[in-house]
Amino acid sequence: MSMLLPSMNRFDPFKEFRDLDKRLHSMSVSLADDEGSGLVSFAPAVNTREGDYAFHVEVDLPGVKKDAIKVELKDNRLIISGERKTKDEKKAKDYYRVESQYGKFERSFTLPDGVDAENISANCEDGVLEVVIPKRERSTGSKTVKVT
Repeated sequence: MSMLLPSMNRFDPFKEFRDLDKRLHSMSVSLADDEGSGLVSFAPAVNTREGDYAFHVEVDLPGVKKDAIKVELKDNRLIISGERKTKDEKKAKDYYRVESQYGKFERSFTLPDGVDAENISANCEDGVLEVVIPKRERSTGSKTVKVT
């Protein structure tokens, strides 16, 4: 006689990050104008990892200026958005070339339990935005609880 046991899965706080990232990368980016603004939407690549004391979200944002990036927390969701406006213009004696890249982006992630939302930090350097989401400190000491 066999007994059915419920399947047990190991808790993975970044499963939602990876699943969302896969879905976004599998979708094609719309080339339609965003409400007539002339800007094309794009989805920047995102890497996530968990360290001992924090979660890290790294977003590739080449050509996006720091002041065009917005990182906010709403309803336990981390929302990273912004706009890219770059123009590479070259003039020479016998040619003229202009290459432009314009676009808006937004990526959002539900934060796992156990994060310290008050101390989230963000730094952008060399076209890579890193958002650090600290974990709440866990008690490492011991304590005796009196039974009453």
